[in-house]
Amino acid sequence: MDRSSMEERKEAIRNGRTTLGIELGSTRIKAVLMDEHYAPVAVGNHDWENRYIDNIWTYTLEDIWEGVQGSYRNMAEDVKNRYGVTITTIGAIGFSAMMHGYMAFNKDGEILVPFRTWRNTITGAASEKLTKLFEYNIPQRWSIAHLYQAILNGEAHVPEIDYLVTLEGYVHWMLTGQKVLGIGDAAGMFPIDLQKKDFNERMIRQFDELIASKGFPWKLRDILPKVLVAGEPAGVLTAEGAKRLDPSGNLRPGIPLCPPEGDAGTGMVATNSVARRTGNVSAGTSVFAMVVLERELSKVYREIDLVTTPAGDLVAMVHCNNCTSDLNAWVSLFREFSEAMGMETDTTKLFSVLYNKALEGDADCGGLLSYGYYSGEHITHFEEGRPLFARMPDARFNLANFMRVHLFTALGALRTGLDILFKEEQVKVDQILGHGGLFKTKGVGQKIMAAAMNTPVSVMETAGEGGAWGIALLADYMLHKEEGEPLDRYLADRVFAGNAGTRIEPDEKDVEGFERFMERYTAGLSIERAAVEAMR
Repeated sequence: MDRSSMEERKEAIRNGRTTLGIELGSTRIKAVLMDEHYAPVAVGNHDWENRYIDNIWTYTLEDIWEGVQGSYRNMAEDVKNRYGVTITTIGAIGFSAMMHGYMAFNKDGEILVPFRTWRNTITGAASEKLTKLFEYNIPQRWSIAHLYQAILNGEAHVPEIDYLVTLEGYVHWMLTGQKVLGIGDAAGMFPIDLQKKDFNERMIRQFDELIASKGFPWKLRDILPKVLVAGEPAGVLTAEGAKRLDPSGNLRPGIPLCPPEGDAGTGMVATNSVARRTGNVSAGTSVFAMVVLERELSKVYREIDLVTTPAGDLVAMVHCNNCTSDLNAWVSLFREFSEAMGMETDTTKLFSVLYNKALEGDADCGGLLSYGYYSGEHITHFEEGRPLFARMPDARFNLANFMRVHLFTALGALRTGLDILFKEEQVKVDQILGHGGLFKTKGVGQKIMAAAMNTPVSVMETAGEGGAWGIALLADYMLHKEEGEPLDRYLADRVFAGNAGTRIEPDEKDVEGFERFMERYTAGLSIERAAVEAMR
């Protein structure tokens, strides 16, 4: 960076010509400070892990605030180290997090039960009943499914509920006092009316009638957040909120915040995938594909979520609970072996060597089979998971095929859902944008994804910044959009102008190999089911 650019950035930071995005992912909370040219100028990370307590995947409130403050503090230290500037103000802030789940609070703002994350598959009865009632797919992860399951269970806390929200909506509320949520994640709480850009009133009435006999002191609309679309103001950082975000006291209150959004929406923004016939895949601990539709689907599919872009356009979402966790566990085993042998164990190099080795394997993984099911997987109808690896005695068992099958199986459940969109509904997609940990090793995850989807896959350099950068862009859009400027034009014309990313076309042999693997994967699900039953 030349001297003038350095001085320009220092001035931008001092004067608040920046935007900050913080995203609470499954294993990492990331803060990205962005300048007025959409470039990340500082980053802060905080690693965390969910807890499995009383058969519930959860994070404590202490976990949440330790992580939010830690990521902000690390970002602020990055700014101080790089530019010698102490942050006191920011142009705008946005928060993003894992979608769905269940955070229920009483009138005093106290959480009533531990946070139930998207990862829990404990709402099957509620999901099935509501899907039939609404004639609209209600996945187990959705907040309304968690609420109705709690009612079916007769849980004592339900009458006390005063506010029900998702993770980033909770953080936003604590920092601004505003009970609001971006439409993309609101669509993962309860179905949305696409014309009104709000919760579906017919379905709200149906739900209230369904539970009327319970005599609860609340109506559903009263306990849900207000729905906002991208670009709308969503409150300002209060004095208490500023102290909560930055306990050092350096950050001043009064900073505007954009609507908090789910990680699916910020992933769409970060990959310029909010226009129709575009899509993106986020592949990390979980994996989901988002395809912006040209029309509504012909019928209800339990495997397909219908949500929206942050601007409120209809999106088909295929969401799978499991992706790279088992793959990462095997890489960790190879690291342990390397250390035992006294060899170099640089993590980046280890991933690069093992991932690239997979490209040398047989197209169909040589007959190997694996399931990386750390938790349940609704698309293949599992309430619990057991990671497993299996092979025939005469299968081609070598390192290349071993790594290849674990990359393939990371996308197995996703492919099961995508077949509905592409084969049954004839949905057309011009290009898929990839982001997330699977794509960090250049070209490998991208090539495997292109084979799995039989669609060109592009990855942008900026995609590594992920949803934290995406929510920073939404904060900037709120501040600087021109009157009538839609989000897709803002992204295409301003942020991504001239940046198409690196594109990989599907290889015919890889596509055929993935088809053969999927036949084995589908036929072998009974093995996974037997493992769930036997290993308890």
